[in-house]
Amino acid sequence: MSKIVIFGAGGRAGRRAVAEAVSRGHEVTAVVRDPARHQDLAGDGVTVVAGDVTRADSVAEVAAGHDAAVNAAYTAETPSEEFFVGAAHALLDGLARAGVGRLVVIGIGTTLETAPGVRVLDAPDFPEDARTFSLGHAAELEVFRAADTGIDWLMIVPPPVFLDAEAPRTGRYRIGGEQLLPDAGDTFSYADLAVAIIDEIEKPGHHRAQVGVAY
Repeated sequence: MSKIVIFGAGGRAGRRAVAEAVSRGHEVTAVVRDPARHQDLAGDGVTVVAGDVTRADSVAEVAAGHDAAVNAAYTAETPSEEFFVGAAHALLDGLARAGVGRLVVIGIGTTLETAPGVRVLDAPDFPEDARTFSLGHAAELEVFRAADTGIDWLMIVPPPVFLDAEAPRTGRYRIGGEQLLPDAGDTFSYADLAVAIIDEIEKPGHHRAQVGVAY
């Protein structure tokens, strides 16, 4: 059994990561901005606490005593690049202070490559309204790549499609690397994204990299 701190635990991805971890017997600290709004997360094996993933002091405080961390946090109240870059720096600093060695971050499929050096978001017809959000994640990834850190980070990236919030857990997925997986399909469930995340905490197979997952 591990102790896992999950940032953004109140969102669709975060909730499923909490549920997956608890179902495997792990102890979870569910970090949200306002615990009063997310008391339904509390239960056997889950403690709900307030925290701010963009503040290193907050990260260090809530992560102390844990074995691994997951970041599923996002807020539309802050510009994408500012939020994701700020969170990356705060996590690297705060988790190091807390002695947490493993971090799994949820990325976005549009930062995967369709050919060497060519990302999905680089396509000429890529929608402008999605570019800013995608570039925020891309900037976040560069912070991790450039960091001189002892933290074993990993960015897990689902296909560049809308994730299915209602699809049931199947427990199956493929995991690749920097390039979009062939025949990735047009859907992927949050529940199976959570399976991949907790698998990489229980048995880390990828290190300091961005990896794509798909069916």
